[in-house]
Amino acid sequence: MIAAMASSTDPLPQFPPGFLWGVSTAAHQIEGAVQGRLPSVWDAFSAEPGRIRDGATAEVACDHVARYREDVALVRDLGVDAYRFSVSWPRVLAPGGLDFYDRLVDELCAQGVRPVPTLFHWDLPLAVEEAGGWLERDTASRFAAYAATVAERLGDRVTKWITLNEPAEHTLLGHALGEHAPGRKLLFDALPVAHHQLLAHGLAAGALRAAGADDIGIANSHGPTWPASAEPADAEAADLYDIILNRLFSDPLLLGRYPDGFGDLMPGGDVEADLKVISEGTLDWYGINYYQPTKAGAPRAEDAEFSGVTLPAELPFSLRRIEGYPVTDFGWPVVPEALTELLTSLRDRYGDRLPPVVITENGCAYEGLDDQERIAYLDGHLRALHRAWEAGVDVRGYFVWSLMDNFEWAEGYTKRFGLVHVDYATQARTPKASYGWLRDALRAQRA
Repeated sequence: MIAAMASSTDPLPQFPPGFLWGVSTAAHQIEGAVQGRLPSVWDAFSAEPGRIRDGATAEVACDHVARYREDVALVRDLGVDAYRFSVSWPRVLAPGGLDFYDRLVDELCAQGVRPVPTLFHWDLPLAVEEAGGWLERDTASRFAAYAATVAERLGDRVTKWITLNEPAEHTLLGHALGEHAPGRKLLFDALPVAHHQLLAHGLAAGALRAAGADDIGIANSHGPTWPASAEPADAEAADLYDIILNRLFSDPLLLGRYPDGFGDLMPGGDVEADLKVISEGTLDWYGINYYQPTKAGAPRAEDAEFSGVTLPAELPFSLRRIEGYPVTDFGWPVVPEALTELLTSLRDRYGDRLPPVVITENGCAYEGLDDQERIAYLDGHLRALHRAWEAGVDVRGYFVWSLMDNFEWAEGYTKRFGLVHVDYATQARTPKASYGWLRDALRAQRA
């Protein structure tokens, strides 16, 4: 029997002066107000029967566009320094679509909260997808033009920017396995999606710098990969999985090259020139979304379900359950020490090529208002983060996922990650026990 988590009764260790505390959300997951934007790939995907649990859509979600002042007040009262939100590219393309973000940023600034926008959190405009989406190189140029438009409008008040959120997941779940929008099942033929997203980051960083920005990051998902055994076949498969999930996205950004053998698989006539655009002067800090480690091993002879995702037998690896740890409502193992392992291994791998690190997402899905499991999760991961800092990793900030319960992609509204409970029938917001715990912990940090 796995013991339940329990938070420490000791106060959190003190983080360094200037450490940035924040909470995160994403546009498609909370905004609603679909009449004020153009369609996205997620609107089309959600309309296909069987794609989203319970047939849910984000048509209303948390009605954030109408209720943003109430939500900003929750951020202010929580006592964090910053609010990470995403800008909806489909909304910006609609007439007057940037007006909402003007109001949101003004409200954040008025309440003393730093706005930290992410320019792409998976909601590609449907028209761009119909023109080829991330399989086409031109989408990277379109994204840079969109970034310039947003920066021109918001750059007088926004000083910290994120280009892309989790290009690995968008490549793997959206284009390789078909579990997320746009629902393509290309397997390794999805590699151009990875390259074009990274190129989009580089081009957008250039556009942001041209607009005067000097604090630019990306939010990459990372987690340690553990081999299923010491057998050579398991070790080899785990190494390949680690490349696909982690190094395929960090090596180009931080080393200016792809892992061995992968550069030759990327599209375009001059990948080396693209890698200079991707890596040179594009990052002031490196954002990491961490949720769990992964155990990988040699492929198996049949399709397998893992964490709600179907993994086809033709993949050159398989994923295995990690035993001996408590799990979240998603079934993800809760392993705080793996965050320390991740950060110190990145430091060891990249050395001085790794810029200052910000944890841009970390959180868990649990039901209930008295969410002691979430408190224990946050407590454990913050202590693990502090141990990484003590070990010499230059950690500058931490953002909880998420401020409030929301539309959890293919899971619809069945998984709750929020510090604030949302009653989707009434849109009432109710802070959970974890909200109060984090508020008090931040007060103690500043005492």
